[in-house]
Amino acid sequence: MISIAELITARQNEQFELHQRYINPKLGRALQIIGFDKRWARGEGAYLWDEHGERYLDLLAGYSVYNLGRGHPTVKRVIQEMLDLERPNLVKMDCPLLAGLLGEALVQRMPPGLEAVFFANSGAEAVETAVKFARAATRRRRVLYLDHAFHGLTLGALSLNGGKDFRDGFEPLMPGFEMLPMDDLAALERELRKGGVACFIAEPIQGKGVYFPSGDYFPEAQRLCRKYGALFICDEVQVGMGRSGRFLACEHWNLEPDIVTLAKSLGGGYIPVSATICRRDIHEKTFSSLKRCQVHSTTFGQNELAMAAGLATLHVLDEEKLVERAAQTGQKLLDGLNALKARHEMIAEVRGKGLIIGVEFKPFGSLALKAAWATAEAAEKGMFAQLVVMALLRDYHILTQVGGPGVNIIKLLPPLIIGDEEVAQILSAFDAVLSEAANLRGRVWGMSAELVKHALAR
Repeated sequence: MISIAELITARQNEQFELHQRYINPKLGRALQIIGFDKRWARGEGAYLWDEHGERYLDLLAGYSVYNLGRGHPTVKRVIQEMLDLERPNLVKMDCPLLAGLLGEALVQRMPPGLEAVFFANSGAEAVETAVKFARAATRRRRVLYLDHAFHGLTLGALSLNGGKDFRDGFEPLMPGFEMLPMDDLAALERELRKGGVACFIAEPIQGKGVYFPSGDYFPEAQRLCRKYGALFICDEVQVGMGRSGRFLACEHWNLEPDIVTLAKSLGGGYIPVSATICRRDIHEKTFSSLKRCQVHSTTFGQNELAMAAGLATLHVLDEEKLVERAAQTGQKLLDGLNALKARHEMIAEVRGKGLIIGVEFKPFGSLALKAAWATAEAAEKGMFAQLVVMALLRDYHILTQVGGPGVNIIKLLPPLIIGDEEVAQILSAFDAVLSEAANLRGRVWGMSAELVKHALAR
């Protein structure tokens, strides 16, 4: 009889060797260089524990998978209950009850007019579903997206990616996908006026860099899409499910998109699941006849465990008022980080909504520190932010990440369950690391020589 617990105990010291041999040796090496080669033993709530029992505050939350925190007991109990029920799963020639119930629960949380749901497994699948539906509904082929966008890494979703680093090596990508600058309504209208645009897709708050437009860009973009007959898609894969302090981030602009995508934390951190929610007329133009009733499908899209996890997750969000908590706690964290900006000259900007926050850095004023910054940047753009990330992990047991390739931005995506204790911990750690970074002889800059060496070797 196989025992996973015994298998882990017997072979846990082989973790990085196995990845070196069978999975991704480059990733293992990168983690080693930046000091992230930990052997994680346990996760609970907002924290991780390594093999030595040391506790770390997790501000990545699995890239927003763990909005409820790790191992939420309600979701865990519901999944165990589903396993015990031994329900007939994935019959395929079937209309599963739980999929209908989760669809109903999601539609109740949507802006007006969104009434039809398609379930898949990942955010990239949800995005590709949305684009397929838009093309089917409009009989048009062109797709518009924003610079810095990240909508997934499958070939179709990659064709909507505004980051050169992700696209390199995989081109040519899908034809008819065109990038626009953010905050440029004239550019958007110019492309819409040319005709043939099926849809304009945007993250209300971009995951890479935590960028969002100013003023009334989104409401005006929605109006222009209506004017020219293009569909407006809000990709809420990372920023939905309460992360921004609203159930959907598009609510901050009172938007009424034609299609919304959700994923990541919808499965409560246990089961992958995504949802594409659209207007009924869009759905009917895709599944346009009995013969085409399965023209778009995915094998595991309505599996019972995922549907149950989704229902449990929505229950927890409501029961524990986590959307409201994200708004309140996020404001405290934003206010605290902005207060640090007044004390630390290298902070250029703090931006975000709810508990998706970006801290962007700029060069120092002193000549010596400015030279150190320039040397690091010449070797690898965004290196200062990486030094801060490394110091936060090493000295303060806080897990963060750089906000994207080539940017000096740290992105914070904590679980929505954090409170005043964690906010104080984050602010104290940032204050200490940035104070040390103002000293060229401190430990923060002491790590730069090794990083520069590896960057130049590449």
